[in-house]
Amino acid sequence: MTTTSSSTDDIDTAGSGAGFTAEERAAMRDRAAEIKAAKRSKGGKADGEAELLAKIAAMNDRDRAMAERFHALMTAMPGDLAPQTYYGMPAYAKDGVVVCWFKPGGKFRMRYSTLGFSDKARLDDGDMWPSEYALLTWSDEVEARITELVQRAIG
Repeated sequence: MTTTSSSTDDIDTAGSGAGFTAEERAAMRDRAAEIKAAKRSKGGKADGEAELLAKIAAMNDRDRAMAERFHALMTAMPGDLAPQTYYGMPAYAKDGVVVCWFKPGGKFRMRYSTLGFSDKARLDDGDMWPSEYALLTWSDEVEARITELVQRAIG
């Protein structure tokens, strides 16, 4: 028997999906494919960027507009960040380790997109700090804040 409530309508509690939504299972399949592809290829930047651009192209209009701006910003950023996908989302790695990613709201049926940072990002600020930031829209102010965060993250 599957039990649902307003906050868990898409969660399979019967066991067939181990409690993950269809979107979460798709993201896990994406990640498994990314790992397989990395093992097969020489890990070239062009391969990662092509996959990233394909994922951006498949997004809804709102997410795609922000992801394109984010990609343009990240490719112009000093620090030799390598574009790739991470759980099927646009991501950027330094020295082979993902530092940040763009999570499109449409991918998980969220009301906003997010900019996330891994534990390798150097954003520590005392005993507590955010590791994801909600993005409703892109603006010059948002771009300046993201630039500052990414520069701190890659230190």
